[in-house]
Amino acid sequence: QVQLVESGGGLPQAGGSLRLSCAASGGTAENTSMGWFRQAPGKERDFVAAISARGSLTYYAESVKGRFTISRDDAKNTIYLQMNSLKPEDTAVYYCAAGPWVGLTRGDVDYWGQGTQVTVSS
Repeated sequence: QVQLVESGGGLPQAGGSLRLSCAASGGTAENTSMGWFRQAPGKERDFVAAISARGSLTYYAESVKGRFTISRDDAKNTIYLQMNSLKPEDTAVYYCAAGPWVGLTRGDVDYWGQGTQVTVSS
């Protein structure tokens, strides 16, 4: 059983930056692919970024490619999402997820975090 706890949400201005963290505990988090999703009000939860176990592979949604960077520190059992050049349309609740790489990008995950709110003001 893996528990995921996100942190780092906030109220950045458009063009600004923010870094989200997701701390994993329990199970064997270092052997698990992990990712970030987001859900804006009234919309479905969408894939944002994923990183494979040990960080050898990363994958991004087109909407964030070049602006967001996913990384992991297995010594701290933590993954990060560095968000730069933020836009108002990035406003959403951001969720951390863990699961097999094959299904991760389509939301087929084993574990979800509780989410952290990011609101980008224009």
